[in-house]
Amino acid sequence: MQQPAVCHLRNEDVEVLNSEYGKNVIKLLRIRRDDKKHFIKEVEACVHVRLDSANEYLHGDNSAVIPTDTMKNIVLALAKCKGIQTIEQFALDICNHFMSSYCHVVYVKAYVQENGIPHVHAFICVPEGIRFCEAEQCQKGCPLVISGIKELKLKKTTQSGFEGFHRDKYTTIPDRTDRVLSAELFCKWSYGECQDIDFDCVWDTVHECVLEAFSGPPDCGEYSPSHQKTVNNIQMLTLARIPQIQEIEITLNNIYYDVIDLKKFGLTNDKEVLIPVDIPYASYTCSLGRKKCLRE
Repeated sequence: MQQPAVCHLRNEDVEVLNSEYGKNVIKLLRIRRDDKKHFIKEVEACVHVRLDSANEYLHGDNSAVIPTDTMKNIVLALAKCKGIQTIEQFALDICNHFMSSYCHVVYVKAYVQENGIPHVHAFICVPEGIRFCEAEQCQKGCPLVISGIKELKLKKTTQSGFEGFHRDKYTTIPDRTDRVLSAELFCKWSYGECQDIDFDCVWDTVHECVLEAFSGPPDCGEYSPSHQKTVNNIQMLTLARIPQIQEIEITLNNIYYDVIDLKKFGLTNDKEVLIPVDIPYASYTCSLGRKKCLRE
C-alpha cells in the first residue's frame, strides 16, 4: 500500500491566531491579624498572559517566556505585599503587576475565587455560593472586571409552575401549576467602569437580589411560571438596584425531583417524599444589558 506523501509546512505558511499560557488553581490562605480579630481570605487564582510574539511556539525560543512557576510566585508575593481586600482588587493588582513589569506582555487575565466566609478568627464554609471574579487588561487599555456567584443552590417547594407550553407528538409532560423549583445558579456581571466601586457591597446586593427574586416575600412568596421568567426577575431586580452593573448573565441548571411510589409499602405519597434526578438536566441562560441609549 502506497504511503501518502509527507507534506512539510514552513512557519511562513501559517499564522498564530491566539497563543496564551499561564498557571491555574493557585491556592493560598491570606491572614491579616488585627489584635484578636483575624481577617481571612482563602482563594484560588489563575493567571494567563499573551506575549507580543509566539516564538516559543514557532521556534522553540523561550527567551521571552515568563515561567508559570514565576507567575505562581508573583501571586503569592502580591498576596503578602498588597493583601486581599476584595478578590476583584486582588485580580486588578495581578493584572497591573504583569502590565507594568513586563513590556512584552500584551494581555493578561486573572481569575480569582473565594472560598467560605470570614469569622473573627475562624473560617466558615457555607452553601451561599462561591464568589469569583475575572480581571483582564490589554496593553495600553483599561482593565475590565467581571464578578460573579456560582454553585448557589436554590429551592422552593411551591409557588412554581409550568403550563401553556408548545405541544407536539413528542410532548409527554403535563401542565403543572404547583411543583418543586430547584436549581443551581451561575451568575456573572460586568461594570461600566472600575473606579470607586465597593465590590463587597455590590456582591452582597446581587446575592440579596437573587434570593429575593427567587423566593419572594416570606408570607406570600413569588410565583414562577418558568425558569426563564425567574432568571429575568433576578436580572431586572439586580439592574434596578445596582446602577454600576451594565450587563448580567445568569444560568439556572434545573435539579429535578421525582415523587417516588410508596404504594408497595402500603403508604401514600402526596408529594411529601421526593428523590433528585441528576441527569439529564435542563439549563436556562440569559444575558441582559442596559440599552446603549440609556447608558449615555
